[in-house]
Amino acid sequence: MRFRHLTRRWRLLAPLCLAALLGGCLALPQTGLFAFRLAVTSLGVEEVRIGPLAVDARLDTSDLTSLIASGLGAGSLPVQATLAMGLGLPVGMPPVAMSGFRWSLDMPGVEPVSGDYEEEVTLTSGKDAKLRLPVAFDLLGGDREGLAPMVELAQQLARQGELPAGSELAITPGDLSGLGMTLPAGLLTPTVRLGVGEDGSLIPQG
Repeated sequence: MRFRHLTRRWRLLAPLCLAALLGGCLALPQTGLFAFRLAVTSLGVEEVRIGPLAVDARLDTSDLTSLIASGLGAGSLPVQATLAMGLGLPVGMPPVAMSGFRWSLDMPGVEPVSGDYEEEVTLTSGKDAKLRLPVAFDLLGGDREGLAPMVELAQQLARQGELPAGSELAITPGDLSGLGMTLPAGLLTPTVRLGVGEDGSLIPQG
């Protein structure tokens, strides 16, 4: 009977132990930040395209707005990019499996974009998981003056390889598995919100 009582108590306490391991908020200077012990260790932008045109930071794109405006007319073209992100755990924490996550990205001057990362992510202490998130928004046909800021944003993404200052990224973890059990999505694991500073640093938001 005593063994059953201890087993029942462990089943009740184990989810709280897992939540405690995933809980807390710790900022690391210039290397990333931890929110619920989920660390965003890097955030960059790769493979920027406007329609079929690759925006190469090494090429002269000074006349890119005119080129796009002349072929766009009253239609639209997608701006596509890949958001490269590193996720990790603090040293000494046991491995955790995350059953995907929801994400949203708000950049200055364009409508917010969002998506689902549906693959399971294995988070291991000291070894970052490298993820790639597809990001897309539309360039709408119109006059050159209205088109220029969005083309400039695409050029900036390609040129700097990082999100512009003032951007905000939100990540809502899926189910988290560790210590032999699962913590359901939304249970003590609220959305992680990160802002991008002037120097590209990640800043925790509320």
